[in-house]
Amino acid sequence: MITRIKEIAKRINPEVIGWRRWLHQHPELSQEEYGTMAFVAARLREMGLEPKTGIGKTGCMAILNGEGRGEKGERRGENGEGRGEKGERAYCVALRSDYDALPIHEATGLPFASENPGVMHACGHDMHTSSLLGAAKILCEMRSELNGDIMFIFEPSEEKYPGGARMMMEDGLFNDVVPNEIYSFHCLPEMDYGRVGMRKGKYMASTDELYWTIKGRGGHGATPHLSVDPILVACHTVVALQQVVSRNASPLMPTVLTIGKIQEVGGRTNIIPDEVKMEGIIRTFDEKWRLEAHDTIRRISTGIAESMGAECDLFIDYGYPFVVNDDQCTQQVHDNACAFLGDDKVEWIDMRMTAEDFAFFAQKIPACYYRIGIHEPGTPFSNLHRANLIVDERSIELANGLIAYNAIKALENRIKQ
Repeated sequence: MITRIKEIAKRINPEVIGWRRWLHQHPELSQEEYGTMAFVAARLREMGLEPKTGIGKTGCMAILNGEGRGEKGERRGENGEGRGEKGERAYCVALRSDYDALPIHEATGLPFASENPGVMHACGHDMHTSSLLGAAKILCEMRSELNGDIMFIFEPSEEKYPGGARMMMEDGLFNDVVPNEIYSFHCLPEMDYGRVGMRKGKYMASTDELYWTIKGRGGHGATPHLSVDPILVACHTVVALQQVVSRNASPLMPTVLTIGKIQEVGGRTNIIPDEVKMEGIIRTFDEKWRLEAHDTIRRISTGIAESMGAECDLFIDYGYPFVVNDDQCTQQVHDNACAFLGDDKVEWIDMRMTAEDFAFFAQKIPACYYRIGIHEPGTPFSNLHRANLIVDERSIELANGLIAYNAIKALENRIKQ
C-alpha cells in the first residue's frame, strides 16, 4: 500500500505543485477567501466529488464514500468485520486544512509570488491546502480500498477570530455526519524537509486577545502637571503586567503574556495625548488559570490607571481553546509516519505557545494535530508569519502521501469511541 501511495503521489506531484503555486499567487485574507474556495471546489469536482461551499461563509467540504464500507447507509463493525445495523452511517475520518492568508507584503522574490499587494501565504496555508487536495486525489484513486468515508474540510479564517472551525461548525458542518476521528497538520519551518513530529495530550496554547484604551488628559508637553499622561500610565501598566506570568502563574503552567502594539492617539513631540491604545495576547494551557489571569490583568490595568488619575477600558476577546491531541489518534499518526517515512524521520515534539482554532474540532472529536518539516537543509531559516517564508516544495509530495496513508490506516484501525 505504501509503495502504491508513493507512486501516485509522485505521479500527481507536478499538478499538485501547480495548485500550490496558484494558491500562493492568489492569497486572500480571512473571511474573504471566495476565489480560493472556488478553486478548491473546482479541483474536488474534477476528482468526482460533490463539494459543499459557503460553510462558515467561505469554507468548503466534501465527502468521499469508500467502496469497501458496504452499501451506502451501512457501516462495518468496530473492527472492520461484518456490518452494523441498517441505516447507520459508515465510519468517517475527517482531514482538515486551512486556506486563509495574512496581511503581509511578500519579500520572497519567487516567480510565483503573491499578486495581491500586502497579502501573502506567510503561514504555509497554501502548502496545507494543496497537500490535502493531493491526498484527496490519491484517496479517490484508492476508493475501493477505503473501509469507510473520508471528509475533506477546507477551513477559512484560521488566522482571525472567531476562527473558521467554529464558524463552520456553527453553520452546520457536522449536521449530517459527525466524523469519528479528525486529523490536520501544520508546516514547521524549523523542522527539516522529510521529518514529521507530533505530541500526545496538550500541544498548543489557548489564546485570548487583549485591547486596552487608557484615557488621560492631554496638554502641552512643557506643562505636564496640568495633564494626566496616558503614555506614562501605559508604561507602568506594561511593566506591572509582567507579574501576571512571573508571580501569579504557577511555574509549572506555561503562560505567555505579550503586548504587541502601543499607539498614542493625538500626541507629538510637545503634545501629551488624551489616549493610548495597547493590544496583546495571553496564552496558557489551563481553563481555570486562564480565567484567573483575565481577572488579574483587569485588576492590575484598572488599578494602575486609577492610581495615576487616568481611566482604563480593557476588552478581552475570548479566543481559541488549547489543542489537546487524543493519545490513540496521535500514536496512530506516529506509527503510520514511521511506517511511511522510517523511524528516524519521526519525532515526539514539545508543547508550543502558538495557537490553533483546530482546538474547536479537537474538543468535539478525537483528533491529532501534527507537524511536517518544510525547511530545506543548508538554506537560511525563515519563521512563520515572515515576509520571506520559503516552503521546500518536496514536503508537499511527502504530505500528500502521509495524509492519505494515515486516513486509510485510520479506517482500518477504527479507534473505539
